[in-house]
Amino acid sequence: MGWGTGPGAAERRRLTWSNDEWNVAAALCATQLPLGWLAWWFFVGAGQDDYGRGGGAFGVLCVPLILPLLGVVHASAQVMPAATLSRLLSRRLSGPEWAWHAAASVLVGAGWAGWGHLVWDWSLRDTVPWFAGAGILPVLFLAPVRRRAWGGWSVWLRSAGVCFVLFVVGGLSAASLADDYEPPALSDRQLAGEWRADHGAVLRLVPGGRAELTRVPAQPDFEADQDYTRCDGTGTWTRSRQGDRAGVLVRLDAECGEETHWTISGTGQAPELFALFGDPDAGELLILTRH
Repeated sequence: MGWGTGPGAAERRRLTWSNDEWNVAAALCATQLPLGWLAWWFFVGAGQDDYGRGGGAFGVLCVPLILPLLGVVHASAQVMPAATLSRLLSRRLSGPEWAWHAAASVLVGAGWAGWGHLVWDWSLRDTVPWFAGAGILPVLFLAPVRRRAWGGWSVWLRSAGVCFVLFVVGGLSAASLADDYEPPALSDRQLAGEWRADHGAVLRLVPGGRAELTRVPAQPDFEADQDYTRCDGTGTWTRSRQGDRAGVLVRLDAECGEETHWTISGTGQAPELFALFGDPDAGELLILTRH
């Protein structure tokens, strides 16, 4: 499986890569994305609240439309730069080039995770394993696929077939796992207290049904052209249900916004209240946490 042996080894040791090699790498990167999504869903998304955003697990079936583009970006940003680095290393150090390529791909992925941490403050603990691991499978399959001389549309047609199967299997698995989440059952005593969010939002639920608000998001007036408004003042709160989800209905005494239903979410140890303002698929999701 190692590069640098057999016919064409000299060409493969060039620091640059051919269009055929880049094309195969892009197709392999696109093919592994359903596997990556399914792994993420299994380890991270399964059993988590979707916060009523709608679409369901099968909404992911729209993703294959952009898989080729994502494959090209992934190959160009990680797999092929790692190929250049591995060829530099294999010229000076012993060992098969595919092994150096895999190691270099992990290193490049970790570098992108570090860049995301510096620019967007992404968690290194969460991103390094995913970014580094995403470059391993395309590298391991690159050499044997290239030896079959699949070029042009041939490799992409095979990639599309594999992706379709993986997305069907993954979509069915995600749909079965999506129902695992159960919100905590909070008593009135557990609901009472301070709930906070960003921008100084504080919702204080007082035992007995009184509510005190500081910059708390609320449903806007009917004629407003914004997803939500922020309100200060006092009001009342009562337990309520929206669909099959329990929550809290907050009404204000002053004329600021409309009554707002906050749905119970999170866990028993870390409860949350959330409200989705505007369009269910693209609106503003705001979460209050207990303090």
